Amino acid sequence: MTTRRIVLVVAPLLAVIIVAAWWAFRPELLVVDARVSELAPVASGASAALTRAIASGQFRSHAHETTGTATIIEVDGRRVLRLTKFSTSNGPDVRVTLVAAADATDDASVQGAGYVSLGVMKGNVGDQNYDVPADLDLSVYRAVTIWCERFSVNFGTAALSKA
Repeated sequence: MTTRRIVLVVAPLLAVIIVAAWWAFRPELLVVDARVSELAPVASGASAALTRAIASGQFRSHAHETTGTATIIEVDGRRVLRLTKFSTSNGPDVRVTLVAAADATDDASVQGAGYVSLGVMKGNVGDQNYDVPADLDLSVYRAVTIWCERFSVNFGTAALSKA
């Protein structure tokens, strides 16, 4: 009888632990490659002079291998962050962020400097665009980081230099 009571108590507890672990780590997201192929933003007028690169940088890996180029483009008076030839790991709640620092070499440097999310990462592979708020001071926010919000992990960073 004692064994039966232990099973009746342990089995539901084990089920709760398994569900909580699945929710926290979302293993199904770690094996999916979401590919994106967005076109570069273009000026609405006939003149290409309305489009210009403001800053750019190459991604360096931190917690996960991350490669590609980050470029902030001004087009028709708005700013867009464009990721090209981009690749990183997938994960839960991964965001594209601008960091208030010249560079972000680890998790603590992102958290210490502060950051602004440009949105959830559209895909972990491919070319993609993210709107940059018009009032964001790019002399302060000088690095792009792929940031896992759930676990506070810096996947990779591109330090931006003026174009």
